[in-house]
Amino acid sequence: MTISAVLLAGGKSRRMGRDKATMFFLGAPLWKIQIELLRRLKVNQIVVSAKSDPLWRPADVEFVPDQQPSHGPISGIAAALSRMKSDYLLALAIDTPFMTEAYLRNLCARIGNGRGVVPMIEERAEPLVAIYPRDAQAEFISALSGNDFSLQPLVRKLVQVGKLHPIQVSTEERALFRNLNEPQDRDAGSSQSSFFIAF
Repeated sequence: MTISAVLLAGGKSRRMGRDKATMFFLGAPLWKIQIELLRRLKVNQIVVSAKSDPLWRPADVEFVPDQQPSHGPISGIAAALSRMKSDYLLALAIDTPFMTEAYLRNLCARIGNGRGVVPMIEERAEPLVAIYPRDAQAEFISALSGNDFSLQPLVRKLVQVGKLHPIQVSTEERALFRNLNEPQDRDAGSSQSSFFIAF
């Protein structure tokens, strides 16, 4: 089984008030933190999905434009699924700097038989840190042709048809999924960084 990875960087960052990808956190821009995390996993291919090719994109990372018309993360994952060269696609959001190599490796170890994995916090999926099988492309294309572009109902459908396996996130692991949406999130995260790095 082979795995590609997509770094989802197409958000408008309205609440943050600036491009999250280039925002520094713990001494490095978010894009670098996340790219280096994906590189440590030694996946077959790393791509960046955004509305336009970012200036910060490393030369060895491919740019994949969001599937048009763009409808948020669902468009980015759909585009990456259509361009990937592997059996599975690991999706990672640009604004989840607390995610760890160990947790992502655990996700990778739980895929199989054309079925990816999606973490669940109680009844809510975490689709921006998940692994999708190549065959999920059909459901993504179908969702983009409709009127609901939320990933939650799409993930539920993929679980129902056996293309995603839901994995419950423990109370301790929930800290890994914390994202940076507003300036105060970055400041609070920096002050608690020792806990997240040690996890």
